[in-house]
Amino acid sequence: MDDERVWRFEESLWRASDERYHQRVDADCIMSLSRAPHVFAGRAAVDAVSQTPEWDEVSFSDRAVRRPEEGLIVIGYRVATTKGEARFAAACTSVYRRRGHDDWTVVQHAQIPLEHQPETPDAR
Repeated sequence: MDDERVWRFEESLWRASDERYHQRVDADCIMSLSRAPHVFAGRAAVDAVSQTPEWDEVSFSDRAVRRPEEGLIVIGYRVATTKGEARFAAACTSVYRRRGHDDWTVVQHAQIPLEHQPETPDAR
C-alpha cells in the first residue's frame, strides 16, 4: 500500500461506520484511548471505536509512515476532527498488517488527546 492509500485508509476509519470498524479493526488489535479503561484489546477495541462519531471533517498533519518489514505499516500523525460543534484533536499511531492481497487491518492504534491550541499571531 503506497503512502497515499495509507492516508485514505486511515481517514476512512475516522469517518467509519460501525460495519467498517468490524471489517478493518483486527480481532487481535490493541488500542489505547483517552477513556477508561484506556487499553482495549480484541473485540473490546472494536466496540470502543464503534461508538465514536463519524467525523465530518478530518485533517492530518505531522504525518510519518514506516514499513519495518513486508506486510507491516506503522504510521504516526496529528489529527483534527469536527462534527458540528464537536471538535477533537490527538496525536496518534496506528499499525496495519496485511492479511492478503489488498487486505489490511489495524492491529494497533493509540491516541493522545491534544488540547485545542488557539492560533496566535507570529512573533516578530
